[in-house]
Amino acid sequence: MNLYAILLTGLFAGGVSCAAVQGGLLAGLVMRQRQHSTTAPGRPGFFARLADDLAPAAGFLTGKLLSHTLLGALLGALGATVQLSVTVRTMTQIAAGVLVVVFGLAQLGVPGFRGVMVEPPASWSRLVRGRARSTSAAAPAVLGVASVLIPCGVTLSVEALALTSGSAVAGAAIMAVFVAGTAPLFTALGYLARKAAGAWRGRLAIATGVVVLAMGVYTLNGGLELSGSSLAASRVAETLGLGDAPVTARAAPDDAPPLSTTADGTQQVVVTAVTGAYRPGNIRVTAGTPTSLIVRSRDADGCVRAFVIADRDIQRILPADGDTVIDLGILQPGRLDYSCGMGMYTGHLTIVAAGETA
Repeated sequence: MNLYAILLTGLFAGGVSCAAVQGGLLAGLVMRQRQHSTTAPGRPGFFARLADDLAPAAGFLTGKLLSHTLLGALLGALGATVQLSVTVRTMTQIAAGVLVVVFGLAQLGVPGFRGVMVEPPASWSRLVRGRARSTSAAAPAVLGVASVLIPCGVTLSVEALALTSGSAVAGAAIMAVFVAGTAPLFTALGYLARKAAGAWRGRLAIATGVVVLAMGVYTLNGGLELSGSSLAASRVAETLGLGDAPVTARAAPDDAPPLSTTADGTQQVVVTAVTGAYRPGNIRVTAGTPTSLIVRSRDADGCVRAFVIADRDIQRILPADGDTVIDLGILQPGRLDYSCGMGMYTGHLTIVAAGETA
């Protein structure tokens, strides 16, 4: 078990991938918290101000470290696949997207959202010392614990490593080291969000509000893609005639032919998974025929490795290189969508009756 490699994965891939969803939640929450003085009257010292600015990120990372370490221990001990259903993950991501959008609208001062505020219960201050610092970290800490419900593709890959470790200690270590690798980026996000909240009336607050809103829309669209909603960006693009045309022949020189038939009459559909895409994005297949989907990974990394077919409640962690075979049974005319675990990268099969064209 190479923990150094896992640390680098968290630092260079996990931070960016997870920040697409969790970073927006953290930034939105921090910017909507009430600001409290942390020292006696007068201008606080530099280190006191720095500690207060870093408190939300520290709380978030502490909660995230706790939940992910416990999950790693559970996965390592069980040695069997333990994952949320596609439905639960989809609803969680949609809820996260809506929450971030609300934070963004509140930050921009949109009527009806200005009063949105997130802060821990007042009773919290009676349980810990240093009211201001503890309250600024409490809500992010709860969010950090809950972040285990919104895994990015890289996190799912690391969870798979914890699963195959066969040890509670090893599984916990894998997840803990991975979270530690994501710490620098989340610390920066939390710090910048805190500074923006302090500059509430300035241009920085408006700029960050726009960023949070954009991240919320992005997260929400991922959930809509997972659910197959007609409001998802890929569906809207297809309605407007901007989507990919269905293909049945070689899509590109370096791609495998996407459709073939075996000796026993099974229809084989080949989708190539590369970092940042599934190719082709739309394949025409024939209904009424036993069908096998082959997802062919080619140096795949990131979210594409978390392959999901929501309509069938199918989830697979793809290898970086190699084939993953999924039996789809006999298909009916219509459309079958697939995506990465966060709905960032999508594709679908266009299923037509024999003799028809798409």
